Amino acid sequence: MKKSLFILFSASLFLTSCSGSNNAQIGEVVFENDQLRITQLEENAWVGETSDNTTIYIVEGDDRAALIDTGTSIDGLDEIVTGITDKPLDVILTHLHSDHAGNIRYFDEIYFHPADTVLGLRGYTGKVNYVAEGDVFDLGGTQLEVLHAPAHTPGEICLLDRAAGICYSGDAVGSNDVWLQLQPSAPIATYIATCDKILAEMDKGIDKIYCGHYVYIDGGVLHRDYVETMRELALSLEDGSGIPQAVPYDNAAYRNTAWKPLVLSKNGVNIVFYPEYLK
Repeated sequence: MKKSLFILFSASLFLTSCSGSNNAQIGEVVFENDQLRITQLEENAWVGETSDNTTIYIVEGDDRAALIDTGTSIDGLDEIVTGITDKPLDVILTHLHSDHAGNIRYFDEIYFHPADTVLGLRGYTGKVNYVAEGDVFDLGGTQLEVLHAPAHTPGEICLLDRAAGICYSGDAVGSNDVWLQLQPSAPIATYIATCDKILAEMDKGIDKIYCGHYVYIDGGVLHRDYVETMRELALSLEDGSGIPQAVPYDNAAYRNTAWKPLVLSKNGVNIVFYPEYLK
């Protein structure tokens, strides 16, 4: 098997080829340009961090590979991924927000949960496949199982690699802020149920969560305490006790608009919300 590792020196792109199995070490940068940096994350997985702080993942099995999310704007993403793995590729979207589905035009076929069709596909003309809870992408020696985890969007999913104890969570948890104010909005009870589902999977052996905005998380991986804190905040919003502790959310996107969301925080864990949409 041959692979190409892409490395950027200064402003120019330098390509190098290597034969045999991938020899990159965990934490080694295998591709970098002004839009994207890809790092070896696990023996068979890579994390891509975009210039606008969105995260994509490549997971490789013996027979196939998966691209989890496509970022906002990455020129030639299909060719970049081919430089990491030459296996047949399944492109799986955790949800249809543009920072996670912005480059689907490079791929002939995509997978996502049908509940997110309300968000639209922005002119995509390729083949659309729907996933459901419990569906499994068998990559050969590595399997990714779909966990429906709604609230951030109606069709938000996580992908579980049970054998490795890994959850790729999109924006379901983590990502610095969990934005629950975006339309179509879900009641806070939906998010509590999602936290409960993820915690139940952690009881079964999931011990690492790689989220959709990796750059905001110290060390890039979430553990159980993060999800438990997120659930605690959500419960306090449901019963009303947390609302007085919330403060205006200071984000440039909202400063000159009529939309004034609040944020409730604890130990670096944040939920952004509108009080009127909690129930």
